[in-house]
Amino acid sequence: MGHELKSWFQLDARKLIWLICAFMVIITFQYLELSSENVLSAVVPSGKISVERQSSFLASAPSSTEPDGTIRYVTHSNGLEYNGTYAGSETVHGNEVSEERDMDSNDDVISETDVDLNKSSTFEEGSESPKESLTEELVDLIKNSTVYDAESSKNKTTAEVEGGLSLELSKENNIATLDSLNQTSAVNEATNGFGTYEVNDKDQDSDSILDNDNNSGRKSSSEEFEDYPESYNNKTAAKEAPTTIADMNNLFYRSRVSYHSTTPRWASAADKVLLNVRSQIEKAPILENDQQLYAPLYRNVSMFKRSYELMESTLKVYIYKEGKKPIFHKPVLKGIYASEGWFMKQLQANRNFVTKKPREAQLFYLPFSSRMLEETLYVPDSHSIQNLVEYLKNYADMIAAKYPYWNRTQGADHFLVACHDWATSETKEYMANCIRALCNSDIREGYIFGKDVSLPETTIRNPQRPLRDLGGEPPSKRSILAFFAGGMHGYLRPILLQQWGNKDPDMKIFGTMHNGKGKLNYAQHMKRSKYCICPRGYEVNSPRVVEAIFYECVPVIISDNFVPPFFEVLNWESLAVFVLEKDIPNLKKILLSIPDERYRQMQLSVKKAQQHFLWHPRPVKYDIFHMILHSVWYNRVLQMKKPR
Repeated sequence: MGHELKSWFQLDARKLIWLICAFMVIITFQYLELSSENVLSAVVPSGKISVERQSSFLASAPSSTEPDGTIRYVTHSNGLEYNGTYAGSETVHGNEVSEERDMDSNDDVISETDVDLNKSSTFEEGSESPKESLTEELVDLIKNSTVYDAESSKNKTTAEVEGGLSLELSKENNIATLDSLNQTSAVNEATNGFGTYEVNDKDQDSDSILDNDNNSGRKSSSEEFEDYPESYNNKTAAKEAPTTIADMNNLFYRSRVSYHSTTPRWASAADKVLLNVRSQIEKAPILENDQQLYAPLYRNVSMFKRSYELMESTLKVYIYKEGKKPIFHKPVLKGIYASEGWFMKQLQANRNFVTKKPREAQLFYLPFSSRMLEETLYVPDSHSIQNLVEYLKNYADMIAAKYPYWNRTQGADHFLVACHDWATSETKEYMANCIRALCNSDIREGYIFGKDVSLPETTIRNPQRPLRDLGGEPPSKRSILAFFAGGMHGYLRPILLQQWGNKDPDMKIFGTMHNGKGKLNYAQHMKRSKYCICPRGYEVNSPRVVEAIFYECVPVIISDNFVPPFFEVLNWESLAVFVLEKDIPNLKKILLSIPDERYRQMQLSVKKAQQHFLWHPRPVKYDIFHMILHSVWYNRVLQMKKPR
């Protein structure tokens, strides 16, 4: 009896404890007074992602201060539809997410009263809502864009997107901001409207086989890499989903209405000129049968032609005289970083675009060489580029203190042209507002659509004869299906060589090629190949892309997250094949799946695009010098917004 009574009391005590706990929970919730709505908002972010089927582009990190947006994309060729909702105020840089910030590039010069100038993406009170204004701007952009229909050979007034991709707006939703636009993609695209396969570059192919003669007067890329900063040495294959070429097209078009450069502190005559130019470009008359411009090669050939004409007649660039050699005012004309040197030399000698009166200028050029910056200041074995970053910061501070122009826009109307791998990292902080023409145009390392420019990486072996050996065999005489040769730089090339090296007679995939008697050399292989493989190396960019065009070979770009050169103008899917890095095992199958007629169309586009990638001793119309300058000009013009 005593034992049973003891058990009963123990059971009752447990019940009492449970009742007390339940009572305390009820009391706690009563005092906290959390409504179900607040609980949900704390747990579930306001910016949601909605994905249908397999075509998507994801944004992260919702922001309560930015409008949500919905854009629907329809690929006409296969009927795939995508509906996505985007929101966010964070930007992905490398493998980490950091809050987007408007940084004062000259803290030592600009006072605290200028802090409000950083609000480049906000709307004034009483202005129309972001939803309505951005939607209307994108509708206008679509109406002023032209798509070339390969079947009907007619120009159509819709947003011109590669592969026949049309862009539809839902006016019931807002358009996402630039912060959201620069998020990385979460889904891989299988094919685009032209049947090409998509890929993007994320590590530079730093040495072309054309540099084997070591005539460039520099260390080899492999030697340099041993001395790279730790952040470069630690690079491995990206685990994140790649940003496909279709995603880049979406980012590009949306950036045209959502990217806002820093609001000028005061108005200038240059602003009025650029606003007028933008209006004329958007109202460009339809261009038909131009002898120099092949319509399928461009996003909108009419707008490009009008913009180029206005650049020739309007643009004035001021070149700062400050800066000591060899970092400033000393162009390097040889090797794989020659693009920045040739541009510097030819701009400095140009009488049409350069003005000695800074008040007349719409653009300001920072004349430094990223190659000479590295060669002059980098401390071997230091694994740090901080002193290089500080050197550029001090230069910007000096310019800001001496002239009013940097402070007026916080550098938004200034531009730089830099081809060294490290330039992206060296300039992303203190020169963040500048228009940056970069060879290392990697979305994951801070490349910004609507502002930055993808600079072609060109290998110059002989500065006196840059066009030596130009051209290649016609399509009927290209007996090699695919060709690659080069050093095993980065993580991707060893995979390519392991998969295809000496395993298939149609796939000429080699490591470093040693020329021998009776054997085809590197250039001869390119001239006789249908497709030239352009895989990433240490960084996303590669001189092989331009080399392929030089030898009239269709580039096959295997480099996730690489923004191809002149992306704001060219329809890259008309002249190149994009293959995801993960699809290397299927490379031959992908290439063989492209119909011969389609291949011939791409090869023709390559030949038509060639004029845009050639350096001439003296610049000629539509050459690479003018195209680089035009992309900088074009981005600055389209940044201009009418006062509200």
